[in-house]
Amino acid sequence: MSEQSRFMLVASPLMEHSPAFDRAAALARAEDAALHIVAFDYLEGLATAGIVNETALEQMRLGYVDRHRQWLEDQARPLRKIGVHITTEVAWVDNPLEEILIHLKEQPMDVLIKALEHQSLLSRLIFTPLDVHLLRECPVPLHFVSHAINALPRKVVAAVDPFHRDDHYKSFNDRILHEASKLASACNAELDVVYAYDLSSISSDEFGFDNGSAFFSSTKHKTLYDDQLEAFNELAERNGIAQAQRHMIMGNPARVLTRYADAYDIDVIVMGRLGHRGMGRMIGSTVEHLLYKMPCSVWVVYTERLDE
Repeated sequence: MSEQSRFMLVASPLMEHSPAFDRAAALARAEDAALHIVAFDYLEGLATAGIVNETALEQMRLGYVDRHRQWLEDQARPLRKIGVHITTEVAWVDNPLEEILIHLKEQPMDVLIKALEHQSLLSRLIFTPLDVHLLRECPVPLHFVSHAINALPRKVVAAVDPFHRDDHYKSFNDRILHEASKLASACNAELDVVYAYDLSSISSDEFGFDNGSAFFSSTKHKTLYDDQLEAFNELAERNGIAQAQRHMIMGNPARVLTRYADAYDIDVIVMGRLGHRGMGRMIGSTVEHLLYKMPCSVWVVYTERLDE
């Protein structure tokens, strides 16, 4: 008998019932998983109210945490009645990222679910949001929920990039498809696979072309397209993806994926993220650039850098 899956939902400290609640409960019920809902409270105004007596301040903090704990239990009660196994927790911390990572180390989870907190570009440039920190450091799959029309996803898309000379990427793409297939199967959802290929991002000498003009000649262009199509089909065949589910689309990956998700009313897009060190962490990744642009929720599969 296989061990029961465990999901973790990070709730807002503001006692808000976001679509992430409904998505987490629906997924837990569909996969017969245990769901742990945790809220990391830290209200700046209350935490820094040093003008009041310290004892009174502590009572205020405890009172807020107790109210939040009761609120979470109120949200969990009707879900328990329909068979979802839920536990709740509230903690007062000033560094939620650190606490989340500690929780995941002490209580391994199959996925971390969180409502995406939309912030302005200026704000993101000045302060790195918690969501981006999690994207860079969370060791388990991440599900950022936004635009959740359906609590249980009906349409799932896996975004892959199979055209790499390094064979290590093969297993990474397989993992993306495994996660997407598992999610779609549990939800009885449609699954499509999209490979957005962008020739402008490939250097002419990377694949043995002597010069740029030869690289962009019609013959070389056709050869490169055929090679990419072969790699995509090989990946799909290996993972049991039917021909009708495969979509190879030329264009900038960010634009292709956002337009595809919008045009076909996609509920969740499953993407991969490579871990980076040093400058790579500062530069970010495709999924990081897309996180706030996608018209659907995002499921992120993580792996360490493959070239280290």
